[in-house]
Amino acid sequence: MRNYSIEDINNVVKGTIVGNTSHLITAPEQLELAKETEISFIGNKKYEKYWQNSKACAAIVNEDISIEPGENKAFIKVKNADLAMSLVLELFAPEPPQFATDIHPTAVVDASAKIGAGTRIGANAYIGPNVVLGENVTIYPNVTILDECTIGSHTTIWSGTVVRERCHVGAHCILHPNCTIGADGFGFRPCPEKGLAKIPQIGNVVIGNYVEIGANSSVDRGKFSSTILGDGCKIDNLVQIGHNSVLGKFCIMAGNSGLAGSVTLGNGVIIGGSASIKDHTTLGDGVTIGAGSGVTGDVEAGKTMLGYPAVEARTALKQWAILKRMANQ
Repeated sequence: MRNYSIEDINNVVKGTIVGNTSHLITAPEQLELAKETEISFIGNKKYEKYWQNSKACAAIVNEDISIEPGENKAFIKVKNADLAMSLVLELFAPEPPQFATDIHPTAVVDASAKIGAGTRIGANAYIGPNVVLGENVTIYPNVTILDECTIGSHTTIWSGTVVRERCHVGAHCILHPNCTIGADGFGFRPCPEKGLAKIPQIGNVVIGNYVEIGANSSVDRGKFSSTILGDGCKIDNLVQIGHNSVLGKFCIMAGNSGLAGSVTLGNGVIIGGSASIKDHTTLGDGVTIGAGSGVTGDVEAGKTMLGYPAVEARTALKQWAILKRMANQ
């Protein structure tokens, strides 16, 4: 079992120790569940009230904390408790699933595929013709990577994920279980003979570096060229990204949100859970879309939008206040 002194932890997070504890720290835990050998964190002053009843021997706290740790307890004060706690979690993170051999004997790897040094491929995975896997890629069991795809170095692809033909995934990415990269876009048109005629989707998906895509999310291939996710984008579970959408760098999409086709996001766009964005819409740099909102038109850089249909946050809050007053009359 791993354990660390409070000084060991501080050497990692580089904060300031207040108080002291004789306990060796054996795990991180939330305030109300922590035992006396565990460390917790206080990322907001409103949670200070829970410290008194917590058994944790230590906590990572923001610099503006207004309480004392108490007897045989210690705080480590840092500028950002959430970021510092992420470093503590890394200290205690368990080892990932192990591979007995680099390429499992049940994996199917086409003879034309190129496999980088240190890459591991799990049981029943399929690596198609002319696929290129960079160095130190991890492919867990039951992953499918079809023809002519490229996967960058140090990328991890979890079980059940499908990367369809001619798609490209950058370096240091994480694709969580059962996500689908490069499925056909939703392209149909009324047709007298067929009812609905399928429009061929002949493009692909291009994903940048350090992108993370959650479980059961889907990124559709472009109808013509590429659906693009810029470097550092973080996509939650159950997210839909429509064909020919283009995301800038460091965009965030929370669970159950969706982009229709040909949506363009600038850099640093944040889309809340269950929000939906109409096709052929552009959101500028730094736009925030509130949870459950429906965006039906372009949004200028830096704006925050709420509601369905979405309007500027201040306007939405005024509308809701007026409706509440009317309802209470």
